[in-house]
Amino acid sequence: MKFRVLGCSGGIGARARTTSFIVDEDILIDAGTGVEDLSIDELARIDHVFLTHSHLDHIAALPLLVDSVGGLRSKPIKVHALPETIAALRAHIFNWTIWPDFTEIPHYERPWMVFEPLAVGSVVEVNGRFVRSLAASHTVPALAFHLYTDDGAIVFSGDTGPNDEFWRQVNGVQKLRYLIIETAFSNREQDLAVTARHLYPIQLGEELAKLQRETEILITHLKPSDKATIEKEVHAWAGRHSPRILERGDEFEI
Repeated sequence: MKFRVLGCSGGIGARARTTSFIVDEDILIDAGTGVEDLSIDELARIDHVFLTHSHLDHIAALPLLVDSVGGLRSKPIKVHALPETIAALRAHIFNWTIWPDFTEIPHYERPWMVFEPLAVGSVVEVNGRFVRSLAASHTVPALAFHLYTDDGAIVFSGDTGPNDEFWRQVNGVQKLRYLIIETAFSNREQDLAVTARHLYPIQLGEELAKLQRETEILITHLKPSDKATIEKEVHAWAGRHSPRILERGDEFEI
């Protein structure tokens, strides 16, 4: 299982792309602006999209993805998400005002896109690779994801604030190779982080203290306007851990 970072920024700017990861060639984890760097052939090979939540930086490229390659495919793209996320996409994006509803195009019996509801604990198998939904704590209903094969696992926190249930689940993961966890704000913006239910470096250290597994820690979702400060503070507050800041283009193999 190959895992490639298309976008891992908390905003846009030169070379900054918002959250999106591609697994092998056919699974997309979130659909932020990083998806837009893929070629048409690469886009057309995506069969499954797993969404952590409905915020724009995680779904921005989804409408254009379906529009760009739906007609090239022999089967619909499956979008896996919480029912609340699906409802938000239907109401605010695929509503014929902002964008066409591709669950009805070219015909409701042969659409370019279908929604597949998830719940915490759901497991979806895609050709020997498994995606399990974990609990997240954000301002809207949200998920984290545990991706695994027989050879190992990756956990992605999605957008989340402090969350004991997430750590309970993570500590039960076997062969955990990588933990991708967000830290969006610097310590001086901790009030904003708490309101937005994102982590800041002091809080990241408190959360990582709950981790009972030995694994590589990868930090994502830094706000580009404050990236250098957040990086320094992450390393200062990470405790016994030595996190690495995730970068666009990074690749991991399990």
